[in-house]
Amino acid sequence: MYNKKTYLAILVAATFSHQVYAEAADASEANVEQISIVGKSTAFANSVADEAMVNQQSNISSVLAVIDNLPGVLINEGDTFGADDWSTSISIRGFQVDLSQQQIGITIDGIANGNSNYGGGAKANRYIDTENLGTVEVSQGTADISSRSNEALGGTLDFSTYDPTDTEQVVTSVSLGDFGAQKYFVRYETGEIFKDTYAWVSVSSRESSDWMDGVAENQGDHMAAKVVSITNNGQISAYLAYDDVHEDNYQRIYGLEQYAQNPEWDQLTSDWSGIPYVDQAYRRGWSTLRENLFGYLQGEWDFAAVSVKANVYFHQNEGRGDWVPPYLVDVTDNGTEGHSELIGGNTALGGAALGQIYFVDGSGSTLSPIAGCESSLTFPYGGGGAQFDPACHVDNAIPVGSYRHTHYQKDRYGFNADFIWDTQIGDFNNTLRGGIWYEDYNREEYRDWHKIIDSKTSFRFDHRPYWIQYDREFPVETLMYYLQNDIDLEFATVSLGVKKFNVDVSKNDNFNAVNDLDVSSDSDALLSFGVVAPVSDSVELFAGYQENFAAIKDAVLERDDADVSIVEPETAENMDFGLRYTGDSLNASITYYSIEFDNRIRFVSNETVDGIDFLESAAGGYINDGGVESSGIEASLKYQMTDNWSFYTSFTSNDSEYTDADIAGNTVLGSAEELFVFSFDWAKDDYFAGLSTKHVGDRFLNQENTVEVDGYTISDLYIGTNVALSGGVENIDVRLTVNNLFDANYLGTVASNAAWLGAPRTAVINVQVTF
Repeated sequence: MYNKKTYLAILVAATFSHQVYAEAADASEANVEQISIVGKSTAFANSVADEAMVNQQSNISSVLAVIDNLPGVLINEGDTFGADDWSTSISIRGFQVDLSQQQIGITIDGIANGNSNYGGGAKANRYIDTENLGTVEVSQGTADISSRSNEALGGTLDFSTYDPTDTEQVVTSVSLGDFGAQKYFVRYETGEIFKDTYAWVSVSSRESSDWMDGVAENQGDHMAAKVVSITNNGQISAYLAYDDVHEDNYQRIYGLEQYAQNPEWDQLTSDWSGIPYVDQAYRRGWSTLRENLFGYLQGEWDFAAVSVKANVYFHQNEGRGDWVPPYLVDVTDNGTEGHSELIGGNTALGGAALGQIYFVDGSGSTLSPIAGCESSLTFPYGGGGAQFDPACHVDNAIPVGSYRHTHYQKDRYGFNADFIWDTQIGDFNNTLRGGIWYEDYNREEYRDWHKIIDSKTSFRFDHRPYWIQYDREFPVETLMYYLQNDIDLEFATVSLGVKKFNVDVSKNDNFNAVNDLDVSSDSDALLSFGVVAPVSDSVELFAGYQENFAAIKDAVLERDDADVSIVEPETAENMDFGLRYTGDSLNASITYYSIEFDNRIRFVSNETVDGIDFLESAAGGYINDGGVESSGIEASLKYQMTDNWSFYTSFTSNDSEYTDADIAGNTVLGSAEELFVFSFDWAKDDYFAGLSTKHVGDRFLNQENTVEVDGYTISDLYIGTNVALSGGVENIDVRLTVNNLFDANYLGTVASNAAWLGAPRTAVINVQVTF
């Protein structure tokens, strides 16, 4: 499993034995104090990733992986590095973020991420480099009322960026790992550049290949900068990040039979065969290209009893998704003159497909298969008919195929403003909070089809499309406002709040205005109520209730035949009841939750076990698919056993069931009924190590609960040390990380009747030098 780079990396680790941290060695005390597991004293369950969880993931990995060991959370990605958005999923309490659903909110420094879907969305890994991650706070269900997301049905993930330190320094990092993985990172910290003003700027470049055949070309570049300026009564901060990636996808497999046949192959091919039907499964033709530019300017001020925070932000997203259909689309009636689709520069705009072209003769005319010929093609999707098989055509038949691109572009602009007013009501401390979020975004999407120049030799394509199938844009306007009052009655703090969303979603068809759609997706007044009652200096009880809401997303309007009148916004009612213990050497929490989720919107894919309908004008369709009821228990504990040893464990028992009449009582597909984590971490002098193990219970592959995916257990190991030096070099740190230590085979992200393969054992060595 290990290649030469990995053996070299292990040798380096054994020679130097230094520790690598996600942050600089002298990270500010303020950042360190934020690291905990139990989370904040609130009326709902929440937890924060700690330093050990950062160490368990390599610097090449996505920031999403850091939270996988927190209670209730399940992260699945196509490989250890998260180098494929197509196969990525997040699951919390039966709520999902994947190709089909976006039900969990994601924010960056408290700012909305602009949806998490594949087609134009962006998860946290597009905004933050792993080395620039400060903390991640997870609200598993009843998120804070100020949370900025219209996807937060089942909680919110808030990823915070690393704050500048007061010391001028340069941090350089090199990571090498399995499957051609490498990453180079540099961050310059300015120290104090002006009075009470600090900043950093970073650049990184990473690449890797797929773990099956080593043909994927996954590349990414990231640049970011942050400035913080302390003022007399607050601070001003700014952040800017640019991320540019090219990812070749992993593919789902259909059914347990395919998995049993070969649990280390996802049915995509590594070589170009010259047969278009076979080459629709060519891995390098399944690609995701994305560019994201994101920035904000924020101010925080204290005026006696009132604190105010406000920011303005922007986000530009541009990208493309690729597939390789095994035919040309006949979109222009050329009579007997041959097909204009074969000649570059002839671009048809819109219109319907007249048919498909599989093989042509030298004059560009369609060839039909030999009468009575039976196809010998058995791969992929069980094989294709005679029209696809070159053996069913004359010897000089010329195969033709397409390279299909779906282009995405999004521009978001918005602002946030919040206030906190601390006052007295009689003898009791009272806090009134309120805020507003406004965002205006426009998402553009068009799809074009390009002729493969020579289908016998490669997937290189004519950059001049022969057909632009559709061109449309989706304006969306969001307004959210909230008000909450917290009163400290000494025996308990009681909170009461209300929140409201006004969301307008439209589709403008740039080819045919008849297809224009718009829908108002406003929420009712969303109530929240919470109680936090201290039992002692170390123990507190909490309870919370909140009504959550997810607006109808623009993707629901993609299909021209979409009937938006039958699609309603998703809603959820979340209740948390729990206990927290905070001591000198022991932190623990336990939460019981109950959730009623209505109007679930589900994506119905055009891809099935029988193949892909490439001609659909969207990747699928959306329907309201009834509801879900979830309940369960989440518990976590961290115990500092000695000065050198610490122990962490989390346990989740989750019961998520459909409430639809035909499948009522069935377990939600892809949701695990139990999650269990335990990890041991050791540190002494300059050395440290840790071993973490996570068990994921059985999951169902379909709503009917007739096919069940076996549970799996994965272990992660890290080991390293840190050496402080004098002179020009302050520290040299080295860390070896091995994910899936025992190389278990398992199924990761689950989709309807399908799943992606889990990543195998993957080792990465990181060497970091601080000047």
